[in-house]
Amino acid sequence: MLYAGENGLVAHECILDLRPLREAAGVTVDDVAKRLIDYGFHAPTMSFPVAGTLMVEPTESEDLAEIERFIEAMIAIKAEADAVGAGTWPRDDNPLVGAPHTAESVIAGEWTHAYDRETAVYPVRSLVHGGKYWPPVRRIDQAYGDRNLVCACPPVEAFA
Repeated sequence: MLYAGENGLVAHECILDLRPLREAAGVTVDDVAKRLIDYGFHAPTMSFPVAGTLMVEPTESEDLAEIERFIEAMIAIKAEADAVGAGTWPRDDNPLVGAPHTAESVIAGEWTHAYDRETAVYPVRSLVHGGKYWPPVRRIDQAYGDRNLVCACPPVEAFA
Protein backbone atom coordinates (compact mmCIF):
# COMPACT_ATOMS: atom_id res chain seq x y z
CA MET A 1 0.00 0.00 0.00
CA LEU A 2 1.60 3.24 -1.10
CA TYR A 3 -0.42 5.64 1.05
CA ALA A 4 -2.23 4.92 4.28
CA GLY A 5 -3.65 7.05 7.03
CA GLU A 6 -3.63 6.61 10.74
CA ASN A 7 -3.52 2.99 11.88
CA GLY A 8 -2.79 1.86 8.30
CA LEU A 9 -6.31 2.60 7.08
CA VAL A 10 -7.19 3.64 3.53
CA ALA A 11 -10.31 5.22 2.07
CA HIS A 12 -12.56 3.74 -0.63
CA GLU A 13 -9.59 3.35 -2.97
CA CYS A 14 -5.99 2.38 -2.44
CA ILE A 15 -2.79 2.48 -4.43
CA LEU A 16 -0.81 -0.75 -4.61
CA ASP A 17 2.90 -0.12 -5.14
CA LEU A 18 4.24 -2.73 -7.55
CA ARG A 19 7.64 -1.15 -8.09
CA PRO A 20 9.34 -3.66 -5.74
CA LEU A 21 8.09 -6.51 -8.01
CA ARG A 22 9.75 -4.84 -10.99
CA GLU A 23 13.01 -4.53 -9.08
CA ALA A 24 12.94 -8.11 -7.76
CA ALA A 25 11.55 -10.01 -10.74
CA GLY A 26 11.15 -7.65 -13.70
CA VAL A 27 7.35 -7.91 -13.35
CA THR A 28 5.64 -4.67 -14.40
CA VAL A 29 2.39 -3.04 -13.40
CA ASP A 30 1.10 -3.90 -16.89
CA ASP A 31 1.98 -7.58 -16.33
CA VAL A 32 -0.04 -7.71 -13.11
CA ALA A 33 -2.98 -5.78 -14.54
CA LYS A 34 -3.18 -8.03 -17.60
CA ARG A 35 -2.78 -11.17 -15.48
CA LEU A 36 -5.76 -10.07 -13.38
CA ILE A 37 -7.84 -10.49 -16.56
CA ASP A 38 -6.93 -14.20 -16.56
CA TYR A 39 -8.29 -14.33 -13.00
CA GLY A 40 -11.57 -12.81 -14.17
CA PHE A 41 -11.04 -9.20 -13.12
CA HIS A 42 -11.14 -6.01 -15.15
CA ALA A 43 -7.64 -4.53 -15.21
CA PRO A 44 -7.50 -1.71 -12.65
CA THR A 45 -6.17 1.79 -13.23
CA MET A 46 -2.46 1.54 -13.98
CA SER A 47 0.26 4.04 -13.06
CA PHE A 48 -2.13 6.74 -11.89
CA PRO A 49 -1.51 8.83 -9.96
CA VAL A 50 1.92 7.24 -9.42
CA ALA A 51 3.92 5.34 -12.08
CA GLY A 52 4.35 1.64 -11.29
CA THR A 53 1.21 1.37 -9.17
CA LEU A 54 -2.34 0.01 -9.43
CA MET A 55 -5.30 1.95 -8.09
CA VAL A 56 -8.08 -0.33 -6.87
CA GLU A 57 -11.48 0.69 -5.56
CA PRO A 58 -13.04 -2.49 -4.18
CA THR A 59 -15.34 -1.01 -1.57
CA GLU A 60 -17.49 1.01 -3.96
CA SER A 61 -19.42 -1.89 -5.45
CA GLU A 62 -18.01 -5.26 -4.40
CA ASP A 63 -19.21 -7.61 -1.69
CA LEU A 64 -16.93 -9.41 0.75
CA ALA A 65 -16.77 -12.60 -1.36
CA GLU A 66 -15.53 -10.63 -4.38
CA ILE A 67 -12.97 -8.74 -2.30
CA GLU A 68 -11.70 -12.08 -0.94
CA ARG A 69 -11.51 -13.46 -4.50
CA PHE A 70 -9.43 -10.40 -5.48
CA ILE A 71 -7.13 -10.94 -2.51
CA GLU A 72 -6.71 -14.62 -3.51
CA ALA A 73 -5.80 -13.51 -7.04
CA MET A 74 -3.26 -10.95 -5.83
CA ILE A 75 -1.62 -13.52 -3.51
CA ALA A 76 -1.41 -15.99 -6.40
CA ILE A 77 0.02 -13.32 -8.74
CA LYS A 78 2.63 -12.44 -6.12
CA ALA A 79 3.60 -16.14 -5.98
CA GLU A 80 3.91 -16.15 -9.79
CA ALA A 81 6.14 -13.06 -9.63
CA ASP A 82 8.24 -14.73 -6.94
CA ALA A 83 8.63 -17.77 -9.24
CA VAL A 84 9.88 -15.47 -11.99
CA GLY A 85 12.30 -13.82 -9.55
CA ALA A 86 13.56 -17.24 -8.42
CA GLY A 87 14.19 -18.31 -12.02
CA THR A 88 11.43 -20.96 -12.13
CA TRP A 89 10.06 -19.18 -15.21
CA PRO A 90 12.08 -16.93 -17.51
CA ARG A 91 11.47 -13.19 -17.26
CA ASP A 92 10.40 -13.04 -20.91
CA ASP A 93 8.13 -16.14 -20.95
CA ASN A 94 5.88 -16.57 -17.93
CA PRO A 95 2.15 -16.31 -17.21
CA LEU A 96 2.47 -12.65 -16.27
CA VAL A 97 4.12 -11.38 -19.47
CA GLY A 98 1.95 -13.72 -21.55
CA ALA A 99 -1.29 -12.40 -20.07
CA PRO A 100 -4.04 -12.12 -20.91
CA HIS A 101 -4.54 -15.56 -22.43
CA THR A 102 -7.34 -15.85 -24.97
CA ALA A 103 -9.03 -19.15 -25.82
CA GLU A 104 -7.40 -19.04 -29.25
CA SER A 105 -3.94 -18.49 -27.77
CA VAL A 106 -4.12 -21.71 -25.74
CA ILE A 107 -5.75 -24.01 -28.30
CA ALA A 108 -4.19 -22.89 -31.59
CA GLY A 109 -0.90 -24.44 -32.57
CA GLU A 110 1.90 -25.90 -30.54
CA TRP A 111 2.34 -24.61 -26.97
CA THR A 112 5.93 -23.39 -26.67
CA HIS A 113 5.83 -21.51 -23.37
CA ALA A 114 7.79 -22.27 -20.20
CA TYR A 115 4.49 -22.65 -18.32
CA ASP A 116 1.58 -24.97 -19.10
CA ARG A 117 -1.80 -24.12 -20.60
CA GLU A 118 -3.67 -24.80 -17.37
CA THR A 119 -1.53 -22.31 -15.47
CA ALA A 120 -2.20 -19.78 -18.24
CA VAL A 121 -5.99 -19.94 -18.13
CA TYR A 122 -6.95 -21.55 -14.82
CA PRO A 123 -4.55 -19.98 -12.31
CA VAL A 124 -6.91 -20.73 -9.40
CA ARG A 125 -9.20 -23.74 -9.00
CA SER A 126 -12.32 -21.59 -8.57
CA LEU A 127 -12.15 -20.64 -12.26
CA VAL A 128 -12.43 -24.25 -13.44
CA HIS A 129 -16.01 -24.62 -12.22
CA GLY A 130 -16.88 -21.02 -11.44
CA GLY A 131 -17.18 -19.68 -14.97
CA LYS A 132 -14.09 -18.65 -16.87
CA TYR A 133 -13.94 -15.21 -18.51
CA TRP A 134 -12.16 -15.40 -21.85
CA PRO A 135 -10.60 -12.11 -22.96
CA PRO A 136 -11.27 -11.38 -26.64
CA VAL A 137 -7.77 -10.06 -27.40
CA ARG A 138 -4.20 -10.59 -26.24
CA ARG A 139 -2.02 -7.80 -24.91
CA ILE A 140 -1.86 -4.76 -27.11
CA ASP A 141 0.79 -2.07 -27.48
CA GLN A 142 -0.92 0.60 -25.40
CA ALA A 143 1.55 3.38 -26.19
CA TYR A 144 1.17 2.73 -29.93
CA GLY A 145 -2.61 2.81 -29.59
CA ASP A 146 -2.48 6.08 -27.68
CA ARG A 147 -0.37 7.67 -30.42
CA ASN A 148 -2.28 6.15 -33.37
CA LEU A 149 -5.95 6.50 -32.53
CA VAL A 150 -8.34 4.94 -35.03
CA CYS A 151 -11.92 6.10 -34.81
CA ALA A 152 -14.40 3.44 -35.89
CA CYS A 153 -17.38 5.67 -35.16
CA PRO A 154 -19.99 6.50 -37.79
CA PRO A 155 -19.62 9.98 -39.30
CA VAL A 156 -21.43 12.81 -37.53
CA GLU A 157 -23.85 13.02 -40.46
CA ALA A 158 -25.15 9.52 -39.62
CA PHE A 159 -26.74 10.89 -36.45
CA ALA A 160 -28.71 13.65 -38.23
